[in-house]
Amino acid sequence: MSDLVIREVAPDVWTFSRPFTLLGVFPVGGRSTAIKLSTGEVWVMASTPLTDETKAKLAELGEVKYLVAGNAFHYLFLKQYKDAYPDAKTIGSEDIHVKVKDWKLDSVFSAKSPDTKYGFEEEIEHCYFSGWGNKDTAYYHKASKTVIGADLLMNNPPAEQYSKTSMSPKSRILAAMHPYGWQLRWFIWLKQKDKAAMTWEAKTVAEWDFVRFIPCHGAGSDVIEKNAKEAWKSAWRDYLH
Repeated sequence: MSDLVIREVAPDVWTFSRPFTLLGVFPVGGRSTAIKLSTGEVWVMASTPLTDETKAKLAELGEVKYLVAGNAFHYLFLKQYKDAYPDAKTIGSEDIHVKVKDWKLDSVFSAKSPDTKYGFEEEIEHCYFSGWGNKDTAYYHKASKTVIGADLLMNNPPAEQYSKTSMSPKSRILAAMHPYGWQLRWFIWLKQKDKAAMTWEAKTVAEWDFVRFIPCHGAGSDVIEKNAKEAWKSAWRDYLH
């Protein structure tokens, strides 16, 4: 039986959620997101394996045009997608470009070229977090008022991602790793490399007109699906003065 949960969370916005255990101990879940653009092409933030189920749904949605990484760590499955969709444009942080040896990204997010256009800007805005250690990129799908990110927000416990397994999604150690918990604020601070840059980046996201945030880690509770801007302002409040 498959452990993958595929769900349309908003018109033309699909999530692919499955179990993922950090360090083999902590249940945090994993999630990819696909968006069908008005052109009929498909944009994918690839953070989970490219399974047959995932391929089938993407084929149903349309031609995969863009493959993006969530951050400098959420790229481990990106080559699977690149191999399957060779005509798609792969994009990720400059750190990934340095890490990978046997293949390269087609384009990179870099603080040195913040005005670079990648082709999807009319429908999906982005904000590259150059001041944060994980080098995340937040993506804002304007039509559905949805922001997609990797580690910028987490929302434990990851109930949806473990819903097809017998494993418990709960972790006492990570119980406060959610937008209103102290652990997420501490994690954000821990990854701080440039506070001035992070402040500008956090404010950029806060100014977007969104109601939903799709994280890679954590379930789709009301906090993320209905009050996402409040969740963002809570988690990132140290940078939103």
